[in-house]
Amino acid sequence: MTDLLKRRTLIAELSAELVGTFILILFGVGVVAQVVAGGIGDHDSIAWAWGLGVTLGVYAAARLSGAHLNPAVTIALAVFRGFSWGKVAPYALAQTVGAFLAALVVRWNYAEVIAKVDPGHTIKTQGIFSTLPGNGSAPVHTGGALRDQIIGTAILMLLILAITDVRNTSPGMNLGPLLIGLLVVAIGMAWGTNAGYAINPARDFGPRLASFVTGYGTAWRDQYGELYFWVPIIGPIIGALIGGAIYDGLIGRHLPVSDEDAEPGRTTETPEIAAEHTR
Repeated sequence: MTDLLKRRTLIAELSAELVGTFILILFGVGVVAQVVAGGIGDHDSIAWAWGLGVTLGVYAAARLSGAHLNPAVTIALAVFRGFSWGKVAPYALAQTVGAFLAALVVRWNYAEVIAKVDPGHTIKTQGIFSTLPGNGSAPVHTGGALRDQIIGTAILMLLILAITDVRNTSPGMNLGPLLIGLLVVAIGMAWGTNAGYAINPARDFGPRLASFVTGYGTAWRDQYGELYFWVPIIGPIIGALIGGAIYDGLIGRHLPVSDEDAEPGRTTETPEIAAEHTR
């Protein structure tokens, strides 16, 4: 009976991660499609929609899974907050599947306008689904994009831990997702030039795969023809670990010990996001 309950709990958590990431990508990739293919909106609308997507995805999933919505966040929680290593791979898979499915919905819904502006489905509209160095136009290459992803995700993880740490000035369970969404908006407005602020492996790889299976032969490479898909995977993981280490080393270790008794990764003691990714 205990094993059955554990399996049911894990299924519920994975379902929540899938749905939460699905919601995040619906708004995030959807707004980029509207701007790039539909000509409606601008950089600010993209930043706001990504941030709101994070907030809404977290609200949908937080009670069941903690709403990581970002493999880099999940890995950092396993390292710094005792989240079960046995759940890391299943969480990452659920997050990636949610992102993939949401990107397919966006691809289907915007098929006509994408075909009009980019009939060959080239690098011109590839940025709707996945990130590129310099957003496909600025003079940034792989090294600069990797550096950017490490820095951006370090900022994300450091501040997620600060916002959700009940020993600190935590806003609480109800307002935490909103502030994390605003954090993503801020990162998008301040750190979006060099690599499109993926800061979330699932956010980038899931939609990248969706674009590849629906006609984008350029999906795995950047505008220079170099393999690029690994940058928004490795960079965020490294960045999340650095951000977690900075928070715990400079802030967390000086805070009083909390009396809260809860499972790691499932309360406001840990980040209820992703991240994201998400973004």
